[in-house]
Amino acid sequence: MTESIFYPKPVDELTFTDDGMFQEVLRNPEICAELVERLLHVRVNHIEYPELEKTIAPYYTTKGVRLDVYLKDTDKIIDVELQSYPQDALGKRTRYYQSMIDMDSLMKGQDYSELKDSYILFICKRDPFKDEQKNHYGLPCYTFKNTCSENPAVNLNDKSLKVIYNASAYNEEKDDKVRAFLHFIHTNEPGEDDFTNQLSSLVEQIKDNEKFRRDYAAMNLHDRDITRAAKREGLRQGLAQGASKAKIEATKKFWGNGVSQEIIAQSLDLPLEKVAEIINGKTSGVSPL
Repeated sequence: MTESIFYPKPVDELTFTDDGMFQEVLRNPEICAELVERLLHVRVNHIEYPELEKTIAPYYTTKGVRLDVYLKDTDKIIDVELQSYPQDALGKRTRYYQSMIDMDSLMKGQDYSELKDSYILFICKRDPFKDEQKNHYGLPCYTFKNTCSENPAVNLNDKSLKVIYNASAYNEEKDDKVRAFLHFIHTNEPGEDDFTNQLSSLVEQIKDNEKFRRDYAAMNLHDRDITRAAKREGLRQGLAQGASKAKIEATKKFWGNGVSQEIIAQSLDLPLEKVAEIINGKTSGVSPL
C-alpha cells in the first residue's frame, strides 16, 4: 500500500492563526500584553513566559495538556489558545486546562489563598456553541465565571475566568478594538486598525526569519513522524482485525494520546467528520468507513 504523504503548509503561506506563527508572534511581550488587555480588559503589568506551548503532565498516568501561550503576570496567570477548527468538548477542555494550570502553579506547602487569578482565553475562528437544535448562538464573546444558581449575585470568588471569542461574529462585537481583532482573525485582513496591521506586518517579517523557517521545518518533520507512526499503527491493526475496525480503534488511541483530529484523518485516510464521529462515540464496532 502506498504511504500517505504529509503536506505541511508552506511557510510563505502562513497566517497569524496558523500553529507556530501564532506562538512566534506572541513571543513579543508588548504584542502579547496588547492582545491580552484588548480581549480580557485587564491591565498587564509584567509578562513572564514560563514556556510557549507549555506542556503540563503532573503524573505519568494523567493526560497532559499542551498550552499555546502560557504567561504569568505579577498577580495572574493567563493561558491563550487559538482554535482554527471546531473542538469537541470545549467546556470540559477548559475545565481540564484550569485544573492543570492550578496544579502547576501551586507549590507543595502553599496555601490555596496563594493561587493567582487565572484566565483561560480561547480565540475561535468559528462559533463553538450550539443550542439543542444545532443552531449557533452567534455571540462574539462568551464569558464564564462561577456564580450561584439560587442567587446570581453570589460569586464563588475563585478568581478564575474563562473567555471564549467567536471571530465569525465579529460584526456583532460592540467594542471597536475587539471587533477589529476578530475581523482580522476571521478574514486575515488587518483593515485600518493599528494593532492588527502590526500583527500582519510581524507575520510577514517572521516568514523571512531564517531561524523561524528552520524551526518550522523541524516542527513539520516531527508532525510527519507522528503521521507515519499513526498510519503504521492503523495498518498493523488492519491486518489483525480488519481495516474498518482498525481505523476506529487507532483513531481512539491516537486521540487519547493527544494527536489532533486533522493528523488522524490524514494519516488514516478518514474524512474529518468520520474522525469526529468516532471520537464522540457515534461509530462503534466494524462499520464501513
